[in-house]
Amino acid sequence: MDLSNPIKLLQKGFHVSLGATSSLLESIQDPRKREENLAQMQLGVDQVTQIWSEKGVVTEQEARKFVDSLVSQMPQANSPSSAPSRPAPTGPENSQTQTELEELTSQLADLRSQLEQDRQAGAG
Repeated sequence: MDLSNPIKLLQKGFHVSLGATSSLLESIQDPRKREENLAQMQLGVDQVTQIWSEKGVVTEQEARKFVDSLVSQMPQANSPSSAPSRPAPTGPENSQTQTELEELTSQLADLRSQLEQDRQAGAG
């Protein structure tokens, strides 16, 4: 391992940690994997860290793919295609919603002021 490059060292440490965590979770979930992982512990430290590092790299790639797929499914805030397909409600439906929002906002403000008063009373 190249100890002169701190970035590579940190990346290797991250992958080893990720692989170790992944192995631990597998051990908790699957009794067969538990036995395999315990058997791996009999290997030398260098071999175990290499196994964990490789597993960490794979886990990181899978996580990146998963996050990328989630991000690609989210509607873009600035894209015109993300605009709602139906117009915002107007009339009685909208005024009722507005009234409910105002009531909830008022209740929230009351709760905040009560909480602040309780904090001041407790601190004083």
